Amino acid sequence: MDKFVMRLDRSQPSPSLSQVNANLSHLIDELNLESLEPDSETLKVIIGDLNGDYFGILVDESKHISHKEQVALVLRYVDKNGEVVERFVGLVHVSDTSASSLKEAIYSLLLEHSLSPSKIRGQGYDGASNMRGEINGLKTLIMKDSPSAYYIHCFAHQLQLILVAIAKKYLDVEDFFCHVTYMLNVIGGSFKRRDSLRLLQAEKLEQLLESGEVHTGQGLNQEWGLQGLDDNRWGSHFKTLDNFIVLFLSIVRVLEVIKYEGSTSNDRNQAKYLLSEIKTFKFIFMLHLMLKVLALSNELSKTLQKRDQDIINVVEFLNITKKRLQDMRESECESLLECASSFCVMHDILIPKMNEFYFLEKLKRNSSSICYSHHLRVQIFCAVIDVQLQELNDRFDVVSSNLILGMARLNPVNSFANYDKGRIMTLAKCYPNEFDEVQIRDLSYQLDTFIIHMRCGNAKFSNLQGISDLAKALVEINLVETYSYIYLLLKLTLILPVATATVERAFLSMKQIKNDERNSMGDQYLNDCLVCYIERDVFTNVSNDVIIDRFQNMKIH
Repeated sequence: MDKFVMRLDRSQPSPSLSQVNANLSHLIDELNLESLEPDSETLKVIIGDLNGDYFGILVDESKHISHKEQVALVLRYVDKNGEVVERFVGLVHVSDTSASSLKEAIYSLLLEHSLSPSKIRGQGYDGASNMRGEINGLKTLIMKDSPSAYYIHCFAHQLQLILVAIAKKYLDVEDFFCHVTYMLNVIGGSFKRRDSLRLLQAEKLEQLLESGEVHTGQGLNQEWGLQGLDDNRWGSHFKTLDNFIVLFLSIVRVLEVIKYEGSTSNDRNQAKYLLSEIKTFKFIFMLHLMLKVLALSNELSKTLQKRDQDIINVVEFLNITKKRLQDMRESECESLLECASSFCVMHDILIPKMNEFYFLEKLKRNSSSICYSHHLRVQIFCAVIDVQLQELNDRFDVVSSNLILGMARLNPVNSFANYDKGRIMTLAKCYPNEFDEVQIRDLSYQLDTFIIHMRCGNAKFSNLQGISDLAKALVEINLVETYSYIYLLLKLTLILPVATATVERAFLSMKQIKNDERNSMGDQYLNDCLVCYIERDVFTNVSNDVIIDRFQNMKIH
């Protein structure tokens, strides 16, 4: 057993993922154990930290390299220090992604760890995954068992879904993205075209190619093209358009080379067509417009991916994004037209006369009754921003509910400037199992004392930036028991998940662990490795004695 003690010595530098996986595999073979679950002690710590309290669930499904449907489950809860915690607890195989099958898979994983579904107080799902068609059915099934398990759709993915909605509603936007994708595929079609870019000193693109962010051939198509316009990947559209502007001159020159020197007539015609499309004022205007719009949503998407983001901050960031879009609509069209014009002058692109009638591009002989300026300003600029704002309002309707409005009134910023006792009481009534008539009355008494206490000048409460800070402060000053019902409301608020980034990281880790070379890895072993790897901060703090005792208690053949 001494050699196993040496292997468990955590005083050595942390091993890489491949080393951890190799060591676990070698150890299993050497011990020839009937069963080894290296995640058990890690999960014991996580479940012990939860301590039977309320929690939210974050769920996503994906097929791994073996083409099996897997559901990943993450628990979101508030620990004893008032900190919001998200912990990956496992994968489970599902035969299909129907609502009933997904519910059964989630419940089986919870019950495996002695967690009651009745304690669920929040649901979050990846709305851009294959299971999006079943989400409504699944959330309804879970809420039948636990009526206060409120569902919050993945905010960050909703921003990407908005982009899809824009593309479907407006032909101009759909055509624009089709041309971008087509161009990316043509540019990445051969090594010769890469060499052309190198000769033209396209340094930006070369950095992407050499860094591995862009690959050759089909890989380039996927990384700089399909990934760039992947409706499920955060910020990918923005990155692609940003690169397009930087590399525009090099792209044009490569297409011109293909146009005259392409090896086939098809290649030459493709390049000729693309040049005729991208070297137009309308395309350049669309390029700058969509980059600007996506830049706004990209900032919000990155904010939403933060693991400790609470829902009140999400509401505030949403309002900021909507205000910036509205400001852009009212005052930035002229500057955008000037920016597009300057770009066209720099790249020898014809600028049309704005007061002339706009000709439908597909029917050159038929003119419309509107001028070019009206088409760009109203039918493109305003239309794109309007649909963006409309989609934000439609898809984020949860922010206008009593639930979210009540949460906002607990925000401690500026000495509880948004405090509203009535709204907070309404929030409590959203949780009837936690607040009956007597507890509602006691909450009312607590709130009267609480707001005076919070505004009395205590330095601990003067610079709080959100409800997560408030929860931690109440624990730190030992006021949890004094304001028990208020603290409970804070916990219930913080449990609501606003993004499924943690679950998506689980599937990324799964791809790293289970590749083609290790495709024979069993489901249980894969799950064990994932828990230990994803929650390695917990795993590394499990004492050596605990793990050694576990080994000693196992049957060794």
